Amino acid sequence: MSPAPISSRRRSWIASLLLVFLVGGAGVILVAWKKNTLEAAAAASASQPEHSETVAPAMAVARDYRRTTTSIGTVIALRSITLHNELAGTVHSVNLVPGEIVEPGTVLIALDVAVEEAELQAQQAQAALAGNVLERMSKALEKAAASALDVDRARAERDIALAQVERIRAVIARKTIKAPFRARVGMADVHEGQFLREGTQLTTLQGLDDQAHVDFMVTQAVAAGLNAGDVVAVFPAGAKTPIDAKIVAVDARVDSNTRNAKVRVAIPDAQHGPAPGASVRVQVPVGPKLDVVTVPVSALRKGPAGDHVFVLAEQDGKTRAQLRVVHSSTMLGDDVVILDGLKPGERVAAAGSFKLYPFALVNVKDENGAAPGTSRN
Repeated sequence: MSPAPISSRRRSWIASLLLVFLVGGAGVILVAWKKNTLEAAAAASASQPEHSETVAPAMAVARDYRRTTTSIGTVIALRSITLHNELAGTVHSVNLVPGEIVEPGTVLIALDVAVEEAELQAQQAQAALAGNVLERMSKALEKAAASALDVDRARAERDIALAQVERIRAVIARKTIKAPFRARVGMADVHEGQFLREGTQLTTLQGLDDQAHVDFMVTQAVAAGLNAGDVVAVFPAGAKTPIDAKIVAVDARVDSNTRNAKVRVAIPDAQHGPAPGASVRVQVPVGPKLDVVTVPVSALRKGPAGDHVFVLAEQDGKTRAQLRVVHSSTMLGDDVVILDGLKPGERVAAAGSFKLYPFALVNVKDENGAAPGTSRN
């Protein structure tokens, strides 16, 4: 093949050179357009106001705090008994209505005492006879018609007869079961005509007193810091408001298996409180009081770095959010305890704090819940 003419080569070289110049010019024009576009966007962004978030503020409040531990306790009536019959017999009458309040001395169950009453009459007659014999012997002794031994024997027979009378009366009393104190009657399954063996369980009586006890267990370390008169919080089932109860006693003995000690507290107004035997939750103070601050729970945030809050600080005349890592503890009502990282009087973001980030511009709501510059109808 013969080589191309020189004129053809020159034309191809010129065409390529022109193409390079055209592409380079287009690139320069594109770069210039992009630069102008970015400068215009930056200028427009600079002219726009900085974005801000609206939040409700809260103050960090100083207060005393004491750590607590939780235990499960059992309500115990000051006076609580289980009734049993001491003697066997047939039921003559029953006055056991579950839930009914009975007064002291109320007859609850009466066993048949017809035989005992007959024996009582016989012994009363025997005692009367023995008394008459003693009186006559005493007169005969004055006239030397009887010896002192006869008088002593007559006196002994009179005393024996009187003792038999009292024994039968005691048997009748033991077959008549009465309420020993004001109480509420428990469940019962006793009926007239039923024969009861000795020691049969009849019912329970829960005393109605102004106070009740709650017994619960704590570890030996916690028990060592408790004293009579200390106050604990008792939460009945389903109750949100605790009952303040004072410690009555701390058991001097620690259980060798669990290493726990029993604590007893007294709760007031027992008649309107939890029933005896009920389970309650007890918050027990542990250790000394601490100086802490509290903030609304809505102010506390969770993150990779741990618990934190956003402190509202003034910077160049504007309010900005500053992230502050804190050490939080338990809840006190709607507030959370902050053990470390926050000082009393510092203002934090509460409602709306989830929208914040470090150094964010903040609009603070007023007391009526409106942001500055807004009106409420």
